[in-house]
Amino acid sequence: MTSPEAKGPEAPPSRTPESPHQPEKPVGASRPQPVAGPDTEVEVRRPRMIVRNRRTAAFTYRADAWAAAKAARRTADALRGWGYPALDEDDLRAAVHQLVTAAVANGGKRVSVHLGDQDQKVLVAVLSHTSGPSDETVLSDMMALGTIDSVGADIGEDGHRLWVVLDAAPRCGRARHTAA
Repeated sequence: MTSPEAKGPEAPPSRTPESPHQPEKPVGASRPQPVAGPDTEVEVRRPRMIVRNRRTAAFTYRADAWAAAKAARRTADALRGWGYPALDEDDLRAAVHQLVTAAVANGGKRVSVHLGDQDQKVLVAVLSHTSGPSDETVLSDMMALGTIDSVGADIGEDGHRLWVVLDAAPRCGRARHTAA
């Protein structure tokens, strides 16, 4: 006998009865869920980054001097496999390299790179997994790259997140920004 009911009255019920006064909430509800913390009665947990209905990939690296080059190469390989022939690979590699370098400088033990795509745009988000101070000047530096659509930063309980959106659509006469 392996079912919880076979263990006797001390076993918890296999299904918790629902209160007739509270409607059942859908799975994956968008509201933050309360979580009991050690110092407070109830604290609200912030949802982690979620990307749905898109192609995604995630890579994790040890936060060391080699992480930026590895991440830039692996990200370019992944996006090449997704079929973006007009994506400027030099801009992509430069953006990933700069984001990962900034994340490594935050002092965490690991760095993760998350990719997503939609409508000929590519999202690259880099998470430092540490809550220490972050240098976000890298974001303004990246705006000089020709295919960057937007950049941003976010701080959550899982660490600092820097992100960039690159335009992967073919354009006629796309000009490259170069320093004079």
